[in-house]
Amino acid sequence: MTHQEDNMIGIIDYDAGNIKSVEKALHYLGEETVVSRDPQVLLKADKVILPGVGSFGQAMENLHTYGLVPVIHEMVEKKTPFLGICLGLQLLFESSEETPGVEGLGILKGRIVKIPPAPGLKIPHMGWNSLHLQNNGRLFKDIPEQTYVYFVHSYYLQAEDPEIVKATTQYSTDIHASVEKDNVFACQFHPEKSSKWGLKILENFASIGKEETFGKEEKEGK
Repeated sequence: MTHQEDNMIGIIDYDAGNIKSVEKALHYLGEETVVSRDPQVLLKADKVILPGVGSFGQAMENLHTYGLVPVIHEMVEKKTPFLGICLGLQLLFESSEETPGVEGLGILKGRIVKIPPAPGLKIPHMGWNSLHLQNNGRLFKDIPEQTYVYFVHSYYLQAEDPEIVKATTQYSTDIHASVEKDNVFACQFHPEKSSKWGLKILENFASIGKEETFGKEEKEGK
């Protein structure tokens, strides 16, 4: 078995994603990817990324239309490393003020609320902000404190459990910028657009469980 097949990264294609830039960043890192909305293809992937830009309500509608909501739950339940990016982070939670009444995936507990207005700050929040790192996030292995990453958003996460919050940033308020719980990871910022440290974050995600997977497949004689 080749190295690439050991670590196929599925990128969920549901017409709401910044798919090309994520795919390009992973290829730059030498990772093998498959862009798909086919449940069978995605369920076979070793890791999965849910990218996303646009509106919470429209994105949830697309996930339902393509029958991907149960597929995402199944991937998470079988402990596939899963990364939500930007809107992909927001969808993992229960609801968003952007589209009241629309249920999110509800995989993590928390709500998505509008960034409060503040003098001199534009909304949407677009641009580079520094991260405060906490709670030993695996995505942030070897990433320096106060690293700058690229954000584009008008709504932000308030996670219910502070333990899952691995990075925060300040923009009008305290923004939960990245979370991790078991095999589920998410970033409000765009690692694929965040220069060398963003690539390092993606590399950290890609390397999760690599050795374990290889050992297991050797044992199973795959």
